[in-house]
Amino acid sequence: MRIELASVPGSPERPNEDWASAAVPASGQGGTLVLLDGVTPPPGDDGCVHSVPWFTARLGGALVELAGSRTDLSLAEILAESIRRTSAAHAGTCDLSHVRTPQATVVLARWDEQAIDHLVLSDSALLLEAADGAVRAVLDDRLDRLPPGSLGSAAEVDSRLRNKEGGFFTAAADPGVVARAVTGRTPVAEVRALAALTDGASRWTEVFHQGDWTAALGLLRKAGPRGLVERVRELEEADEAAGRVRLGRAKTHDDATAVLVEL
Repeated sequence: MRIELASVPGSPERPNEDWASAAVPASGQGGTLVLLDGVTPPPGDDGCVHSVPWFTARLGGALVELAGSRTDLSLAEILAESIRRTSAAHAGTCDLSHVRTPQATVVLARWDEQAIDHLVLSDSALLLEAADGAVRAVLDDRLDRLPPGSLGSAAEVDSRLRNKEGGFFTAAADPGVVARAVTGRTPVAEVRALAALTDGASRWTEVFHQGDWTAALGLLRKAGPRGLVERVRELEEADEAAGRVRLGRAKTHDDATAVLVEL
């Protein structure tokens, strides 16, 4: 098994709000992958005294611990319990009912000698590569299905879309959000590699259209996660120099994280 990971902040002046980890047990059988993309809140009050990186570090740590130690729990149950633990850590100091309370997208995978279980919530991506090289993307596409212009107003997002039916869902303070996650199970014999990308890294495919998901995984294998992120930065800088603005780019540079696991 080979694991590579890279995470680059969108700006050196801001902390990286992504969080990622991959782990294998001492026996060498199976492993876990966790990828979080912290949601940058709009300017103003979010009801919390803690930063988004504080939230993603605690949620991510709980996910890694439980995914590795509680094989009796499903990934949805693990995410729910991790949200409960994280909420308990700051319920006494923060208003967790606030619509902008710290939150994150989630990619969670766990595998053993029989199967790979996966869970995806919001707009980070999980890629599964079959033995013949075909790549299947596991996506929660709720953001993509929103009407054009829906995300233009922060007030509109807060009141109608953020963790609302007909909008989109992220891991915040309510463990019930796990019912909205995309989950599944694939025989491990059918997968030779998996990869996870925050939307800052998946821009190579989703925003700049440099290649499909199969090509993206091929680039990850050839250039490594850092190489993929560097390609994204080059494309962002070229757009900036040319004065181009593309749909799907709320920020010139976003935090970008990529993980590649070859089984």
